[in-house]
Amino acid sequence: MNDYLKDSGAVMNELGSRRDGLTPEEAERRLEERGPNRLKDAEKKSMLVRLKEQLLNPMILILLAAALISGLLGEAADASVILFVVVLNSILGIVQESKSEKAIEALQSMTASRARVRRGGEVLSVPSAELVTGDIVLLEAGDAVPADLRILESASLKIEEAALTGESVPVDKSPDALDAPEGGVPLGDRKNMAYLGGSAVYGRGTGVVTATGMETEMGKIADTLAKAKDEETPLQQRLNQLSRLLSLGVLGICAFIFAFSLFTSHNYSTQSVLNSFLLAVSLAVAAVPEGLAAVVTIVLSIGVSKMSARSAIIRKLTAVETLGCTQVICTDKTGTLTQNRMTVVDSFGDLPLLVRAFALCSDSRLNSQTGEIVGEPTENALVAFARKEGLDKNTLDSEFPRLGEAPFDSMRKMMTTLHGLPDGSVVQYTKGAPDEILKRCDSVLSDGAVVPMSEELRRKIIGSNREMANRALRVLAAAQKKLPALPDDLSPEKLESGLTFLGLAGMIDPVREEAAEAVRECRRAGIRPVMITGDHRDTAAAIAAQIGIAEPGDPVMTGSELDRLTDEELKEAVLRCGAYARVQPEHKVRIVRALKDLGLVTAMTGDGVNDAPALKTADIGVGMGITGTDVTKNAADMVLADDNFATIVYAVREGRRIYDNILKTVQFLLSSNLSEVISIFAATLLGFSLFRPIHILWINLITDSLPAVALGTERAEHGIMNRPPRGKSESLFANGLGADVLYQGATVAVLTLASYWAGSGSGPDTGTTMAFVTLSMCEIFHSFNLRSRRGSVFLLHGQNLILLGTMLLSLLLTFAMVELPFLSLAFSLISLTPRQYLISIGIALLILPVVEAVKAVQRRMSR
Repeated sequence: MNDYLKDSGAVMNELGSRRDGLTPEEAERRLEERGPNRLKDAEKKSMLVRLKEQLLNPMILILLAAALISGLLGEAADASVILFVVVLNSILGIVQESKSEKAIEALQSMTASRARVRRGGEVLSVPSAELVTGDIVLLEAGDAVPADLRILESASLKIEEAALTGESVPVDKSPDALDAPEGGVPLGDRKNMAYLGGSAVYGRGTGVVTATGMETEMGKIADTLAKAKDEETPLQQRLNQLSRLLSLGVLGICAFIFAFSLFTSHNYSTQSVLNSFLLAVSLAVAAVPEGLAAVVTIVLSIGVSKMSARSAIIRKLTAVETLGCTQVICTDKTGTLTQNRMTVVDSFGDLPLLVRAFALCSDSRLNSQTGEIVGEPTENALVAFARKEGLDKNTLDSEFPRLGEAPFDSMRKMMTTLHGLPDGSVVQYTKGAPDEILKRCDSVLSDGAVVPMSEELRRKIIGSNREMANRALRVLAAAQKKLPALPDDLSPEKLESGLTFLGLAGMIDPVREEAAEAVRECRRAGIRPVMITGDHRDTAAAIAAQIGIAEPGDPVMTGSELDRLTDEELKEAVLRCGAYARVQPEHKVRIVRALKDLGLVTAMTGDGVNDAPALKTADIGVGMGITGTDVTKNAADMVLADDNFATIVYAVREGRRIYDNILKTVQFLLSSNLSEVISIFAATLLGFSLFRPIHILWINLITDSLPAVALGTERAEHGIMNRPPRGKSESLFANGLGADVLYQGATVAVLTLASYWAGSGSGPDTGTTMAFVTLSMCEIFHSFNLRSRRGSVFLLHGQNLILLGTMLLSLLLTFAMVELPFLSLAFSLISLTPRQYLISIGIALLILPVVEAVKAVQRRMSR
């Protein structure tokens, strides 16, 4: 632990290692004792466990009980239909279950397959899984870091650690021990350590393995992912609450009807008891919306398909709805708000010579075929800067061939190259930290002429450097020196003196153009964006201010400051702070948990391995599809195929639309089921039988479900993104939905009973058939009512053609049930005359003016 605070010799002694490496025998012994350098597999749910989870849903248990009772009573058709619904819903649930265990598999795939180690004085290539603590690992540009290492030697070694720390710039590595500031050293600042998941992009070095497998920093992330439990989304919570409510209601109604039927019949024979049971089952079937679970799943699936066409790939169905109630979006910076590509955005000095110097004094390569620039990100930015100014790196290298160099060194903070000129002389270019370059300059190129370095010019250069640095730009300086020939001594001490200052270049990982507008739209929708990054405080502050997440001068909290806060203090802090810097994976998880503990529905976006635990902890995790690691994608609920923050805003809008439509579906199905309960209950009290269970099952699964699915395709209502997100604990019955269900269900029940009485004069079978037609048609017409919960359906723009199609199909199926002999016989219905059809449909149409009138009153009251 804290090997970065110790001298490298002390670390070697503690690990029992030597510069020439462990002996092969010692390495084999340690491998047997501690196991391979591999991350553990996550435990996977068996198919049996997944099926069990699906069947333990309260609504499913009621359906199973209804199927059992129907079977015992000889109602085989009823039992078969109910079991079919249960099986269908279980299959849908299992197929759509999140595949989060792949996150650990993706972590394993990131491990380097082989590593170069020094054992017994010899350099060997061994499988990375066979590395042990104490092994001496050799790294050079292009190598993946195979385990956690304490750096022993560094020859300009730079390691890309963005996936772990979120920092977009490769880190210079040094073997020197670090000082221990209060709160410890953040992972991104441990310059003498290299971690599994990083990769060398420049130079070379050696390191001793300090941790392998699950003991690595990557292993800690894997352990966090494995322990993180999937939580129910708000929609799942509400539907489960609805299931429990319906369960209690169904049990109460069934018990009452059973007792009431026995009591009023004064007959306690076996047949009478069975008839009472059958009546109670009818009520159970009427009360439970059998198609609700399947309809919600289908509606969500339709939304998923639509979103995938807009680059928002949903891995977990219920995440669609969760997006709609998101109150906070915690977003990573690198690659999410920014382009993850260093770019020169400002310069100072003689531009033509400055650009040439930067392009030649770099090791990045330009692929002339593809135009791709390959190399260290900072140098890539300089080559791209030259190309933008009309200078091609390959052409420059040809015209001014490199004759010698003094490579970059983290102590000097400079690099020098020497190039031949056409006249046989040599020009030297030096680039590096502005303060170090200035120390070695005695002249300045100003307006095309070389003039002596004066205090005024020095202050001007320093002022320009400070102005760029204050904007969180990374600033590099360039200088030159003319030489008659290539010198014999190419040592940095000899070359890097008496230079002529050329100028400065300021670069940054720029903000995505569309991100700022996306942030503004989030705020209009009542969503608070929060930036969490592993980058430096100044960079975080600048990006947050530029993109509109925070105001200039607003505080930015660092990971070390977070460590000093208790959980209660953190809850207060997260309400004020909009940007966090130098954070580690555990900090991101703490921030997300604090927001969730405050009752805020929280989304977390990110692309690096360091983001995965927080994505798993958040209500909804959003991974990046292009720059994101496999770990992040598999831990996420949603993946952005275009890595575009603006796509999140589209997804939020779509999530709100889908939830609105689910509410319409729930209202439609519950009011339909309530009308059936009231109708059968009233008929029982009045002493006659209205419907058999098979009649109710048909209406619930066919007549109701088809229009319910079509309601899920309704377009977004006006102003959907100008209202605040709903609360996490908001009930399904909030905003008047409960009252709407009651009056609409009662209205349909009254119309159904009226149709029965209109037809009962011709016999009870005619009355039942007319009531069946009226109930079916009433619910079909009612689905048209619910295209908008408050707006008049006659004033909506456009038509829902899918809804019109399902209404027509339901109408035809209802007629088929009555008029086709084999169906009418199976369902105990009889053929109706045209007059009886007109009466039945005419009564059903009354649901339209009734609901329109109530909505008009509701709109007036809301104003």
